Amino acid sequence: MKKVLITEFMEQDSVDKMSENFDVTYDTSLHENQAKLSSLISNTDAVIVRNKTQLTEDLLSKAEQLTFVGRLGVGLDNIDTDYCSNNGIFVQPATGMNADSVAEYVITCSLSLLKNIPIAHHGTSSGQWPRTSIESRELGRKTLGLLGFGVIGKKVSRLAQVFGAKVIAYDPFVKESEASKHNVSLVKQEDLFDLSDVISIHLPLTDQTRNLINARSFNLMKQNPIIINSSRGSIVNEKDLLQAYSEKIISGFALDVYSSEPVEEDFYKHISNSMNCILTPHNSGVTTESNVRVSQFIAEKTINFCWKAGCRIR
Repeated sequence: MKKVLITEFMEQDSVDKMSENFDVTYDTSLHENQAKLSSLISNTDAVIVRNKTQLTEDLLSKAEQLTFVGRLGVGLDNIDTDYCSNNGIFVQPATGMNADSVAEYVITCSLSLLKNIPIAHHGTSSGQWPRTSIESRELGRKTLGLLGFGVIGKKVSRLAQVFGAKVIAYDPFVKESEASKHNVSLVKQEDLFDLSDVISIHLPLTDQTRNLINARSFNLMKQNPIIINSSRGSIVNEKDLLQAYSEKIISGFALDVYSSEPVEEDFYKHISNSMNCILTPHNSGVTTESNVRVSQFIAEKTINFCWKAGCRIR
């Protein structure tokens, strides 16, 4: 019987479905126990992870039977995909399965930060009455700039247009004809910075995107934009972000991802209740509904791969 190893949270119904066909080991503490993980993965045919399990070359080299990696999410920066590609290991992300959740998060943050709700909440809950001192803006007739126009970017654009926002995007891998189907204009990266009232990041972390949003980027932006990052933390230089906020170059920001997770004190010690910002623990794509979709999708892909293609010894 083929062996499947699951190292992080997965919906129980999907675990049970795979257990009907395979010898499944489900242990959500494995990502914290490298020795045990190394031992179990050595004779595993398929492994399923989220983002905490680091599938490095050293670990993967011990997995002599492994031919399938299921990622309960989208980002692959915790998986040595080059090693997998060179050694016949198929990597399957849950592309699009949490897109609705992330898109809703982006719109929620856009509306909240345009209306300065974090500041209004703190003022009101501390006994103040900042009714006339806080500026509140609408998303309608604002320009939303999307850095990246994949599955999530497309869903964000659809929701933003319901509110009457104009949507532009920068994505060198998308054709103008594809963007126009969604009533979105493709622009140069510098133009997106210059035109956008809200900038939302939807890019993978690569050598080209690391620290993409930095002091130079902020200086190219129009006055007082809002920055939202639900993609990968290291795309934004957090020190430069805080500096841009303190200098009133940007009017607010929302971060769901960070250069180091959990977020370190060196960053959060600079955050105060008087700031127009939203910090969340990398859960923009994690909802009750998306967990079910992601788990069902990866379970189905694992079953299909191992039954139809065969989890064969390399």
